[in-house]
Amino acid sequence: MDSANLFPPFSSFRFRLPSPLVLLGFCLAVVLMLPLLYVVLSAITADPAVWRRLWTTRVPELLLNTLSLSLGVAIINLTLGVSLAWILTRYAFAGSRVWGWLLILPLSIPSYVLAYTYTYLLKHGGLLEQAWQTIAGPEAVFFSPFSFAGAVLVLALNTFPFVYLLARSAFRNFNVSFEEVARTTGANRVNTFFRVSLPLIRPSLIAGLFLAILYVASDFGAVSLLRFQTFTYAVYQQMTGRFDNTAAACLSLVLVACAFVFLFGERWFRQRSRFYQTTGRYRKPVPKPCGPLTTLLFTCYLLLVFGAAFGLPVLLLIQWTVTAASAGDISHQFFGYAWNSVSLSGLTATAAVLCGIPLAYLACRRRTWAGTFCVQGAYTGYVLPGPVAALAVLALVSQTLPQLYGTILVLLLAYLVHFLPAALQGMESTLQQLTPNLEEAARSLGARSLRTFFQVTLPLVRGGFLSAWILVFVQCMKELPASLLLRPVGFDTLAVRIWLEASEELYQLAAPPALLIVAITIPVVLLLMRKDQT
Repeated sequence: MDSANLFPPFSSFRFRLPSPLVLLGFCLAVVLMLPLLYVVLSAITADPAVWRRLWTTRVPELLLNTLSLSLGVAIINLTLGVSLAWILTRYAFAGSRVWGWLLILPLSIPSYVLAYTYTYLLKHGGLLEQAWQTIAGPEAVFFSPFSFAGAVLVLALNTFPFVYLLARSAFRNFNVSFEEVARTTGANRVNTFFRVSLPLIRPSLIAGLFLAILYVASDFGAVSLLRFQTFTYAVYQQMTGRFDNTAAACLSLVLVACAFVFLFGERWFRQRSRFYQTTGRYRKPVPKPCGPLTTLLFTCYLLLVFGAAFGLPVLLLIQWTVTAASAGDISHQFFGYAWNSVSLSGLTATAAVLCGIPLAYLACRRRTWAGTFCVQGAYTGYVLPGPVAALAVLALVSQTLPQLYGTILVLLLAYLVHFLPAALQGMESTLQQLTPNLEEAARSLGARSLRTFFQVTLPLVRGGFLSAWILVFVQCMKELPASLLLRPVGFDTLAVRIWLEASEELYQLAAPPALLIVAITIPVVLLLMRKDQT
């Protein structure tokens, strides 16, 4: 046999280089995955004595507190979200459309702002305790904000819109023919609600509940101000109090493992709860007109929830801001803090959109194993709470690029790791709605890929990309733990000033930056509401 046939010349072998788009996406994915990889490697290579100490002294308490807090918030969210969604989709009364807009506004208040307003309201001798003593007697004692009940109340009021929004959307698109069939079998309204209506919207409820649970498990601002020990607060204390990054990485790994369990649990429950509505007998629900007494009862309930979650805290912020301004207590550096927040958030949002473009394009137009790896790698930031992402970025930069330590670039990188998945999700969904035929038509006319993107694709998707930019901007404005841990010396943001002043119970000094963040966030929340209604 001819040896030439067995061993072809070297020149016949061709190595196909990956496209520049895949290389760029791969580099971005690696950078975004490094913090998670660092946490995992640091934790599994830690001294066994550190793990034994944490498992005997800290982990059981933190795990119990985090899980019980998440469960308590989930129960209240389920009660509030379902009841509010049912009232506003099944009954028509004066102001019902306005209430649909108002009940989403609590999302505009950061958890730490709500927490510090309730430390004032629930403190000994505070407004709520005085009102309770008027009802129950002068010796009655209201629960403390620095307790399990206080943490559950604050975080439930801050997160119930997650369940409310998804439940309302599900009730709007509900096929009432199912309920009519149940009633023909003799079921009353209560049995029909619990045995037919609720099980059929279970996928939406599960999605909203797990979203709230992940938010609670990763929250730092509220639990730190309320002094309730959870994993995020413990990670921060290990880094700033004990200066033990190894123990912080071990606790972070347990928290990340819990986040993965929550994510896989949500996926499992939703797959078991899938169902398909047929269109043959589909009938949308028609709101039932309410009488005066029912309207009064519903309005009182809605006013109570809205007042507790948004109205009363914002009124307090306005009062404190006016008082601080009248007394001249607003620092001359206030506008400098505002500029730090706005400029940093704008830079991060711009960087997130620019980095998201090649990743979104790989996800929608290059569905290969390499593109999938790049996109899934970019989403790892979802499972990293703020303190964990800050810990990982801080350690990586100090070990690889120590000259960047203490600069704004470190904070920008931590923001990007944490918030790019939010931008990528919106950009990916926008790009998926655009048919590839338009791009193929442009290329058939001789346009190159780059020119096709700028002249054909970008003008059609810029609205969705702008929405992604705004979403990241607002999230960065409210970000606390990464700013607190990684900010350069003398570089304070609005969120940092709120936390520092609130920690010292200087309510009036914390009010102006808190009110400014809420005012900036409200238009974005209303835009979200408008998209949900269209």
